[in-house]
Amino acid sequence: MAISLDRSDPNFTKQVAAKSQQDIASCYQCGNCSAGCPAGFVYDLQVSQIMRGVQLGLKDYVLKARSLWFCLSCSTCSLRCPNEIDVAQVMETLRHMARENNSVAVPAVEKFFKSFLATVRYFGRSYEIGTMVLFMLRSGRFWTDVDLAPKALLKRKLGLLPHQPPEGVKAVTRIFERFIEQNNQRGAS
Repeated sequence: MAISLDRSDPNFTKQVAAKSQQDIASCYQCGNCSAGCPAGFVYDLQVSQIMRGVQLGLKDYVLKARSLWFCLSCSTCSLRCPNEIDVAQVMETLRHMARENNSVAVPAVEKFFKSFLATVRYFGRSYEIGTMVLFMLRSGRFWTDVDLAPKALLKRKLGLLPHQPPEGVKAVTRIFERFIEQNNQRGAS
Protein backbone atom coordinates (compact mmCIF):
# COMPACT_ATOMS: atom_id res chain seq x y z
CA MET A 1 0.00 0.00 0.00
CA ALA A 2 1.41 3.38 -1.00
CA ILE A 3 1.49 6.03 1.69
CA SER A 4 1.19 9.68 0.76
CA LEU A 5 3.21 12.13 2.81
CA ASP A 6 1.09 15.01 1.47
CA ARG A 7 -1.01 14.90 4.63
CA SER A 8 1.91 14.68 7.04
CA ASP A 9 1.35 16.61 10.27
CA PRO A 10 4.53 17.18 12.31
CA ASN A 11 2.38 18.48 15.18
CA PHE A 12 0.76 15.04 15.43
CA THR A 13 4.17 13.48 16.12
CA LYS A 14 4.85 16.08 18.81
CA GLN A 15 1.41 15.57 20.36
CA VAL A 16 1.82 11.80 20.59
CA ALA A 17 5.31 12.18 22.06
CA ALA A 18 4.08 14.70 24.64
CA LYS A 19 0.91 12.82 25.61
CA SER A 20 2.63 9.43 25.81
CA GLN A 21 5.82 10.88 27.32
CA GLN A 22 7.82 8.68 24.95
CA ASP A 23 10.69 9.50 22.61
CA ILE A 24 9.02 8.50 19.35
CA ALA A 25 12.05 9.57 17.30
CA SER A 26 14.25 6.94 18.97
CA CYS A 27 12.33 4.12 17.26
CA TYR A 28 14.60 2.83 14.51
CA GLN A 29 12.17 0.25 13.12
CA CYS A 30 13.87 -2.92 14.37
CA GLY A 31 10.50 -4.70 14.33
CA ASN A 32 10.83 -6.34 17.76
CA CYS A 33 7.50 -4.86 18.81
CA SER A 34 5.70 -6.42 15.84
CA ALA A 35 7.54 -9.74 16.07
CA GLY A 36 6.49 -10.28 19.69
CA CYS A 37 2.91 -9.00 19.49
CA PRO A 38 0.45 -11.80 20.36
CA ALA A 39 -2.41 -9.94 18.62
CA GLY A 40 -0.41 -8.98 15.52
CA PHE A 41 -2.09 -11.66 13.42
CA VAL A 42 -5.35 -9.65 13.41
CA TYR A 43 -3.79 -6.21 12.88
CA ASP A 44 -4.26 -4.21 9.73
CA LEU A 45 -1.07 -2.29 10.59
CA GLN A 46 1.70 -3.88 12.61
CA VAL A 47 2.97 -2.02 15.68
CA SER A 48 6.16 -0.96 13.90
CA GLN A 49 4.06 0.46 11.04
CA ILE A 50 2.01 2.44 13.53
CA MET A 51 5.17 3.77 15.16
CA ARG A 52 6.53 4.74 11.73
CA GLY A 53 3.23 6.42 10.87
CA VAL A 54 3.49 8.47 14.05
CA GLN A 55 7.08 9.43 13.21
CA LEU A 56 5.95 10.59 9.77
CA GLY A 57 3.01 12.56 11.18
CA LEU A 58 0.39 10.46 9.38
CA LYS A 59 -2.46 11.22 11.74
CA ASP A 60 -5.36 9.79 9.70
CA TYR A 61 -3.37 6.70 8.71
CA VAL A 62 -2.59 5.91 12.35
CA LEU A 63 -5.81 6.94 14.11
CA LYS A 64 -8.00 4.98 11.69
CA ALA A 65 -6.04 1.75 12.21
CA ARG A 66 -8.07 -1.16 13.52
CA SER A 67 -4.94 -2.39 15.26
CA LEU A 68 -5.31 0.25 17.99
CA TRP A 69 -8.50 -1.45 19.13
CA PHE A 70 -7.18 -5.02 18.96
CA CYS A 71 -4.10 -4.20 21.07
CA LEU A 72 -4.17 -6.27 24.25
CA SER A 73 -2.11 -3.75 26.27
CA CYS A 74 0.07 -6.69 27.34
CA SER A 75 3.27 -4.59 27.05
CA THR A 76 5.20 -7.28 25.17
CA CYS A 77 6.14 -4.60 22.62
CA SER A 78 7.46 -2.34 25.37
CA LEU A 79 9.48 -5.11 26.99
CA ARG A 80 11.08 -6.05 23.66
CA CYS A 81 12.00 -2.49 22.63
CA PRO A 82 15.81 -2.06 22.63
CA ASN A 83 15.36 1.72 23.09
CA GLU A 84 13.03 1.27 26.06
CA ILE A 85 10.09 2.99 24.37
CA ASP A 86 6.86 2.18 26.19
CA VAL A 87 5.14 1.25 22.94
CA ALA A 88 2.04 0.04 24.82
CA GLN A 89 1.71 3.55 26.27
CA VAL A 90 1.95 4.99 22.76
CA MET A 91 -0.84 2.64 21.62
CA GLU A 92 -2.99 3.69 24.60
CA THR A 93 -2.34 7.34 23.82
CA LEU A 94 -3.35 6.77 20.20
CA ARG A 95 -6.61 5.10 21.32
CA HIS A 96 -7.41 8.19 23.41
CA MET A 97 -6.57 10.46 20.49
CA ALA A 98 -8.73 8.37 18.16
CA ARG A 99 -11.66 8.73 20.59
CA GLU A 100 -11.12 12.49 20.70
CA ASN A 101 -11.13 12.60 16.89
CA ASN A 102 -14.18 10.32 16.55
CA SER A 103 -12.01 7.77 14.74
CA VAL A 104 -12.93 4.60 16.63
CA ALA A 105 -12.23 1.98 13.96
CA VAL A 106 -13.79 -0.97 15.84
CA PRO A 107 -16.86 0.34 17.69
CA ALA A 108 -17.73 -3.06 19.20
CA VAL A 109 -14.44 -3.13 21.13
CA GLU A 110 -15.04 0.39 22.42
CA LYS A 111 -18.59 -0.55 23.50
CA PHE A 112 -17.30 -3.62 25.34
CA PHE A 113 -14.60 -1.52 27.04
CA LYS A 114 -17.19 1.01 28.24
CA SER A 115 -19.50 -1.77 29.45
CA PHE A 116 -16.70 -3.43 31.41
CA LEU A 117 -15.62 -0.15 33.01
CA ALA A 118 -19.22 0.69 33.96
CA THR A 119 -19.50 -2.50 36.01
CA VAL A 120 -16.14 -1.87 37.68
CA ARG A 121 -17.23 1.67 38.50
CA TYR A 122 -20.44 0.61 40.22
CA PHE A 123 -19.46 -2.75 41.73
CA GLY A 124 -15.75 -2.22 42.43
CA ARG A 125 -14.86 -5.18 40.21
CA SER A 126 -16.01 -6.83 37.02
CA TYR A 127 -19.58 -8.12 37.00
CA GLU A 128 -19.68 -10.48 34.03
CA ILE A 129 -23.44 -10.69 33.42
CA GLY A 130 -23.73 -6.92 33.84
CA THR A 131 -20.92 -6.41 31.33
CA MET A 132 -22.62 -8.77 28.87
CA VAL A 133 -26.00 -7.05 29.22
CA LEU A 134 -24.55 -3.56 28.85
CA PHE A 135 -22.54 -4.65 25.81
CA MET A 136 -25.62 -6.20 24.20
CA LEU A 137 -27.62 -3.02 24.82
CA ARG A 138 -24.85 -0.76 23.48
CA SER A 139 -24.02 -2.88 20.45
CA GLY A 140 -27.47 -4.18 19.53
CA ARG A 141 -25.99 -7.69 19.44
CA PHE A 142 -28.73 -9.25 21.56
CA TRP A 143 -28.40 -12.88 20.51
CA THR A 144 -24.64 -13.16 20.06
CA ASP A 145 -23.26 -15.91 22.32
CA VAL A 146 -26.55 -16.18 24.27
CA ASP A 147 -26.30 -19.95 23.84
CA LEU A 148 -23.16 -19.91 26.01
CA ALA A 149 -24.87 -18.35 29.04
CA PRO A 150 -26.71 -21.47 30.31
CA LYS A 151 -23.54 -23.58 30.05
CA ALA A 152 -21.51 -20.95 31.90
CA LEU A 153 -24.19 -20.61 34.58
CA LEU A 154 -24.32 -24.38 35.12
CA LYS A 155 -20.54 -24.54 35.53
CA ARG A 156 -20.71 -21.55 37.90
CA LYS A 157 -18.52 -19.48 35.61
CA LEU A 158 -21.09 -16.69 35.69
CA GLY A 159 -23.03 -15.52 38.67
CA LEU A 160 -26.45 -13.96 38.34
CA LEU A 161 -25.65 -11.48 41.09
CA PRO A 162 -22.56 -9.29 41.39
CA HIS A 163 -19.71 -10.51 43.58
CA GLN A 164 -19.52 -9.27 47.14
CA PRO A 165 -18.28 -5.68 46.79
CA PRO A 166 -14.64 -5.26 47.79
CA GLU A 167 -13.75 -3.06 50.75
CA GLY A 168 -12.53 -0.28 48.48
CA VAL A 169 -15.61 -0.02 46.24
CA LYS A 170 -16.23 3.58 47.33
CA ALA A 171 -12.63 4.49 46.55
CA VAL A 172 -12.93 2.91 43.08
CA THR A 173 -16.12 4.90 42.45
CA ARG A 174 -14.39 8.13 43.56
CA ILE A 175 -11.51 7.44 41.13
CA PHE A 176 -13.98 7.14 38.26
CA GLU A 177 -15.84 10.28 39.34
CA ARG A 178 -12.59 12.25 39.59
CA PHE A 179 -11.52 11.06 36.13
CA ILE A 180 -14.89 12.03 34.62
CA GLU A 181 -14.73 15.42 36.33
CA GLN A 182 -11.21 16.07 35.00
CA ASN A 183 -12.27 15.13 31.47
CA ASN A 184 -15.29 17.40 31.68
CA GLN A 185 -13.05 20.29 32.81
CA ARG A 186 -10.66 19.64 29.91
CA GLY A 187 -13.57 19.59 27.48
CA ALA A 188 -14.88 22.90 28.82
CA SER A 189 -11.52 24.65 28.42
